[in-house]
Amino acid sequence: MQRILIALVLALLPALALAAPDKPLMPGAKLAFLGLTFIDLSTEGAYNGVRADEAARIELLKSATRDRFVEEGFVILSNDPVATELAATVNPADCYGCDVRMAARLGADYVLVGEVRKVSNLVLSINLVLRDARSGERLRGLAVDIRSNTDDSWLRGMRYILKNHFFKS
Repeated sequence: MQRILIALVLALLPALALAAPDKPLMPGAKLAFLGLTFIDLSTEGAYNGVRADEAARIELLKSATRDRFVEEGFVILSNDPVATELAATVNPADCYGCDVRMAARLGADYVLVGEVRKVSNLVLSINLVLRDARSGERLRGLAVDIRSNTDDSWLRGMRYILKNHFFKS
């Protein structure tokens, strides 16, 4: 009986760890927002290249994300001191810690990066990750799949991430 109980507890430990409450974020913290990267994995993108409406949607999401963090009391730092390195980085959300190093050079408390992955014109995924700029520890992170390639669907996906995971009440 004891072995069964131990096995059960060990099996449930990962679920308990995921259920643990998120660490609270510092009010008024300095945030390095290194942007969102669009990754087109669709056949359409392979044939037609970058679409102007999708490029505009990335800017729309960046603005909405930035605005929400400001509403929550964060100070968004300028990326100017790391602009050259940031421009040379294909994807700050997948660069072996360059995001954390850039944020540390900016004097940030946190670094925020994200991606929008387009699988097809119907299926897209939005990912957003917040890390501690000193330790690199992931503090918040969520990916959502959305259906439909419109301004509204992209914004709805990002609002869901921010409301239900980053700033849940």
